[in-house]
Amino acid sequence: MKAVLQRVKEANLKVDNREISAIDKGLVVYFGVEKGDDEAIMQKMCKKIASMRIFEDENSKMNLSVKDIEGEILLVSQFTLLADCSKGNRPNFLQAEEPKKANELYQKARDCLQDEGILVKLGVFGADMKISQLNDGPVTIFLDSKILKI
Repeated sequence: MKAVLQRVKEANLKVDNREISAIDKGLVVYFGVEKGDDEAIMQKMCKKIASMRIFEDENSKMNLSVKDIEGEILLVSQFTLLADCSKGNRPNFLQAEEPKKANELYQKARDCLQDEGILVKLGVFGADMKISQLNDGPVTIFLDSKILKI
């Protein structure tokens, strides 16, 4: 499982020119499910996302989590995080989980993050989404469940 966290002041997501989701201060989380990922991995990944101390405290130090600041998360499914670019110039996505299982884990990830007390908005799984975001910092964090030994 892979996730890219981007700290934002605001973000919105549109499909077919219609706004589907919008958040204020918080995180846009691009979320990719890899073959073999399961609910246990997803739960650990979500706990990590909810607890990452990447927001500034009163001393301008990155010391607060999205939970601490009562921020929101825009959770966006993104199989392209699983791209293998090791050969040639066209990425292959063979390591991405099949859509049905990936969507199930994506929906469960929303529930898991909400169980952490975070307001979570979703994109539309499999849709052509247009995302606008005002990055804060910018701060971008990449999480890979294999590197984290989750």
